[in-house]
Amino acid sequence: MSSKVALVTGGSSGIGEATAVKLQQLGYTTYAAARRTERMEHLTKSGIRPLAMDVSNDDSIRSGVEQILAEEGRIDVLVNAAGYGSYGAVEDVPLAEARNQFEVNLFGAARLTQLVLPPMREQRSGTIVNVTSMGGKIYTPLGAWYHATKHALEALSDCLRMELKPFGINVVVIEPGGIKTEWPSIAAEKVRAVSGTGPYAAQSNAVAASLVSESTQRRSSSPELIAKTIGKAVTARRPKTRYAVGYGAKPMIFLHGVLPDRWFDAFISRAVGMP
Repeated sequence: MSSKVALVTGGSSGIGEATAVKLQQLGYTTYAAARRTERMEHLTKSGIRPLAMDVSNDDSIRSGVEQILAEEGRIDVLVNAAGYGSYGAVEDVPLAEARNQFEVNLFGAARLTQLVLPPMREQRSGTIVNVTSMGGKIYTPLGAWYHATKHALEALSDCLRMELKPFGINVVVIEPGGIKTEWPSIAAEKVRAVSGTGPYAAQSNAVAASLVSESTQRRSSSPELIAKTIGKAVTARRPKTRYAVGYGAKPMIFLHGVLPDRWFDAFISRAVGMP
């Protein structure tokens, strides 16, 4: 196992950081990539290698992958965990922000995948792990752009899985539910900043309050649970194509699958305290 190499994006906090720690414990030579390398200095104590990378910048992505291949000669696991939630009414969110949401949550993952696939195909093995969300299967008000990126990453993963099957490369989707990370507070700040005044103010305040409510935070799962699931997936001989895990993930996805759209709309509206 010591010869296997993993690259984890979003490694400075939350799911990315926990996953980097887990993969290192499993024996992988692990690179944790993020813009804020100063937040990863403590990871070096356990042998994790911090890597400066902005997943919205092609030069940064290419440079990071080239460094790993130069130092290790291979990449066996790519975990695309970088992402953030840009909330706000579709009418209010500037398209520049919408595009940046796609750059970080979708195109960064796609570009990294493109760059690691040649060595994976050559060694005829590897695993691509895309961290989407239960939000890749469901939706919430004022979360259109975030959900659009996660739905898109789900579709990309499905197509990629079929394309890569002949080369012995696995593609796994991880669909976290509510997780105790910085994500809810960042999303709440954004929705208040974008739609906290004006015609969507009541919806904005309800969604923001729901995201950071004490009950939600209390019930949310730890990032380590997601990391454990990713560790299970990458070491499995035949991993599942999807793992829905964490607070609310399985029941919410199930309800979306069985309820008519307007019933699900009403359920979500009540869940977030919509006026």
